[in-house]
Amino acid sequence: MSIIDEVNERKQEIHTDSYPMSIGEVISVYQEGDLEIHPEFQRFYRWTDEQKSKLIESILLGIPLPSFFVAQRDDGVWDVIDGLQRLSTILSFVGVYKNESGEVADALVLKGTEYLPALSGMKWSNEDDLDHEIPKEIQRAFKREKIDLKIIKKESGTDTKYELFQRLNTGGSSLSPQEVRNCLLLMIDKATYQWLKDLSDNTDFISCLPLSKKQMAESYHMEIALRYFVYKYSTKKSRTGESDIGEYLTKSMTNILVLEDLDFSNEKDQFELVFKLLNDVLSDNSFKRFDSEKGRYSGAFSILVFETIVSGIIALIDTGIEPSKLAEKIRQKSEALVLEFDFLSASEKGVRGMDRFPKLWEFGKQYFQG
Repeated sequence: MSIIDEVNERKQEIHTDSYPMSIGEVISVYQEGDLEIHPEFQRFYRWTDEQKSKLIESILLGIPLPSFFVAQRDDGVWDVIDGLQRLSTILSFVGVYKNESGEVADALVLKGTEYLPALSGMKWSNEDDLDHEIPKEIQRAFKREKIDLKIIKKESGTDTKYELFQRLNTGGSSLSPQEVRNCLLLMIDKATYQWLKDLSDNTDFISCLPLSKKQMAESYHMEIALRYFVYKYSTKKSRTGESDIGEYLTKSMTNILVLEDLDFSNEKDQFELVFKLLNDVLSDNSFKRFDSEKGRYSGAFSILVFETIVSGIIALIDTGIEPSKLAEKIRQKSEALVLEFDFLSASEKGVRGMDRFPKLWEFGKQYFQG
């Protein structure tokens, strides 16, 4: 197929429209329940009150905003897929934004800005302090300002809005790769997202991961939990054509956690057993390298050690061996791992993650059963 044919074929899968609306109209659409901004996403966006105030300042000064992207669902509701933080800031400013519980949240109290320092302490409505209430003439002008909506119509391909969300919320985004995946999973299946989040917050699992506060804040522990299931159910067929491990995790997430016929109860039990064993034996040394010369573990969390150790323990559990008999073997195999040629060769610099993880995952199974 030529490049022209490929472009034409793909373009037919995406149906879009551009629709300018006043902020007042957007507020009405939101209050009527026809605009979904996913308040649960707010935990992943880290805008400060200063950033929110600068957005309001821009609107008050008539500075055009970038387009907002929404996807039309089968029921006609618009799902916001880019501009979530900007829209939630606008709605919070006028005092109509609803949190995850469906309750109207506290209205935004503005900070003074470079060009409008008098905004400091101002609210849209402030009956207790009228000196700090936005004047009615400014409110009217604010609601008349236009924003541009790009609408992905429901006739578009099923995966279009998820693909677009990912593209628009990576690169220059403040979101980490896993936070983008979390938003995608929330859009696709909220119950599955919550299941994965609960597992990633498991006490034994967290105790095995010596992660920094920044890594935890950016949901890296959820990425590690996701890797557990992606690696476990990865096949050669599913890896065809993939070159980047991050993209592979994103694409595999839906296929494995949503479309795969998983027994979530059994998966949860095994996940908790694996990390209970590791926490009891090695605690936060579970995924560090053992320094035989110094006789102790050193360094930070190693994804390479994770890929090997976890696969080995899963393989042992699957043989039906009594978990109480695994402690000493886990310790021995963990300490001797850095002496194994297959582990060292797969761990060399320059080996891509997509080439490395299947080798280490298979090696781990054989290594622990030896």
